[in-house]
Amino acid sequence: MHAKLIWKENLQFTAEADGHTVLMDAKPPVGQGKAQTPKQLLLAALCGCTAMDVASLMRKQRQEVKRFEVTAEATIRRGNPAVFTAVDIAFRIEGAVDPALAVEAARLSQTSFCSISAMLSRAVPIRYEVFVNGASAGRGQAQFAPDL
Repeated sequence: MHAKLIWKENLQFTAEADGHTVLMDAKPPVGQGKAQTPKQLLLAALCGCTAMDVASLMRKQRQEVKRFEVTAEATIRRGNPAVFTAVDIAFRIEGAVDPALAVEAARLSQTSFCSISAMLSRAVPIRYEVFVNGASAGRGQAQFAPDL
């Protein structure tokens, strides 16, 4: 895996990897706030990684997902460095979905498959909750084998 960061202007950078680009910026007054910050991109990467796992597992289980949203909220320590102290993920799934299968898909992502969660959970607790058609179906915490 390879990535490259290229300075554009002020505190805006373009990250490049495998021919794809993402713009990064800092929040005002330091930057212009025209793109996500590196911390926001990290949180978005966590959402994307676990969402792909859960969506794939739901497809394999032939669940009829009509809408799927993953959100993450990070608690950030004030001061420098301003680091995540906890992350809460919410999986919101709508459709003809078995709640037990949705919870199991999230559990597998957060214990076996999501590489971003595996890395972050070594530094900060990651909790998750699964909602199916608006109702809470279950919750848990990311726990990966210590030898990963």
